[in-house]
Amino acid sequence: MLPGAQHLQNVHPLVIHFPIAFLMGAALLYVAAWLLKSDRFAQSAFVMLVLGTLSLAVAVATGLYAEQGVMVHLSVRTQLLAPHKRLMLVTSGLCAVLTAWAIPARPFPKKGRWFFLFLVLAMIGVMTVGADFGGRMVYDYNAGGTACRQPIQFTK
Repeated sequence: MLPGAQHLQNVHPLVIHFPIAFLMGAALLYVAAWLLKSDRFAQSAFVMLVLGTLSLAVAVATGLYAEQGVMVHLSVRTQLLAPHKRLMLVTSGLCAVLTAWAIPARPFPKKGRWFFLFLVLAMIGVMTVGADFGGRMVYDYNAGGTACRQPIQFTK
């Protein structure tokens, strides 16, 4: 195994960065496509959205699978894990809706384009807040590994 990954409790931390990068890239490219009226940016945005959706499905599946085995204090589960899970499931739902909308209207829906862009940006906002909860679990409470003594109780 890779030395940097030997303390991981599960594979979730190895896959979560792909949907973050792809979906943020899709949002940036969709906004650029709208502002510059560029079909090339719209095509790239669509590809990034599809890749983001596929990688998000993997990230959600590994997160749900890993949830019970994460060694964190009950207070951390309540204060950080529960909202992280909720927000990332909302992100997944928004992502699925956007992808289902974008596929038949590819690469960039003409009808309701403003609302599509609004949903893309809303998805990025929800994902960012959800990722912050996940990051706090990892960096403040060592939820991603076994290098520190567990469990660490939640503090504000």
